[in-house]
Amino acid sequence: MPDPLRSVALEGVGKSYARGVRAVDDISLTITGGSFVALVGASGSGKSTLLKMINRLIAPSEGRVTIDGVPVDAEPAPLLRRRIGYVFQNVGLFPHLTVGENVAIGLRLAGLRDRDARTAELLRLVDLPESMAQRMPDALSGGQRQRVGVARALATSPKLLLMDEPFGALDPVTRDALGKAIRALHETMGLTTILVTHDMAEALLLADRILVMEGGKLVGDATPRALLAGEGGPAADALVAVPREQAERLAALAR
Repeated sequence: MPDPLRSVALEGVGKSYARGVRAVDDISLTITGGSFVALVGASGSGKSTLLKMINRLIAPSEGRVTIDGVPVDAEPAPLLRRRIGYVFQNVGLFPHLTVGENVAIGLRLAGLRDRDARTAELLRLVDLPESMAQRMPDALSGGQRQRVGVARALATSPKLLLMDEPFGALDPVTRDALGKAIRALHETMGLTTILVTHDMAEALLLADRILVMEGGKLVGDATPRALLAGEGGPAADALVAVPREQAERLAALAR
């Protein structure tokens, strides 16, 4: 039997809004357990909408989403979400709760009583001191708040981690460090991770597989190596051109 919440499949999934706007258009794909997949594309390409349909923050207009072969709407949405880690771009910590209380929200909802030990373990997991559990979110840096968000997402030991542009508001140094930490957690915890990002360099460095979206459609699906070799199609080539040109300009400066 497969581990719970590992493989994800989308079958003919689409999402329409008012006036016929198609945010996602007839996408079918399978993400195998243990994969680290990046969803990339320009703003408005549909990547965040697609991600949110996996944990039912958005309902598809047609098609279906399954996890380990089970439709995501086969149970109440709150129960589904307790078994999926989700990291927001803007973290979404509750300002009136301490760091520890924020991390332990999922544990409290699951009815677990001994939450302090698990909270301390989670803070250590994301390289934060246990003493930070007593602080309020407004006393933390942006990078620290995002690490708390990751700890909260992992609190109930999910096997599926969804991340919606989690590093977008961070400075480059913090962003790089947190990206490396997420990749390490993915490996050590045996996660299936789906990362939405507009940063192609980030996707190339972190993911095993990159899905390229344009106009609500899936227009590229390849490994980082294949994309760099120009095998991902025109939309992927345009995205890859940016970090490639930046690397060439930096190399020229160093000469």
